Amino acid sequence: MSFVWAFVIGGAICIVGQLLMDVGKLTPAHTMSTLVVVGAILDGCNLYDPFIEFAGAGATVPITSFGNALVHGALEELHKDGYIGIITGIFKVTSAGISAAIIFSFIAAVLTKPKG
Repeated sequence: MSFVWAFVIGGAICIVGQLLMDVGKLTPAHTMSTLVVVGAILDGCNLYDPFIEFAGAGATVPITSFGNALVHGALEELHKDGYIGIITGIFKVTSAGISAAIIFSFIAAVLTKPKG
């Protein structure tokens, strides 16, 4: 049943993103930023972790999880190291994802012929 909930919740997040672009006439960048901020707000209110426990990969794979990771890391390091932890915590949790995005984008650009 957990696979079903992951599929339904992940699909619902994608539907919200598509509605923001189609109905709200937001650009993909604005839509992505909105979903990241929503994930950050939900984590700041301690609502995203129960959401992850319920939906599993349906909540951790979409872009809302990036906002969750930013705030989660910042708050964790804030409690451990003080205010400097806000800066360092953001990079500690999300650095692998950001690095992977840069590396795989570079590889894709080398293997294909990007335009523009």
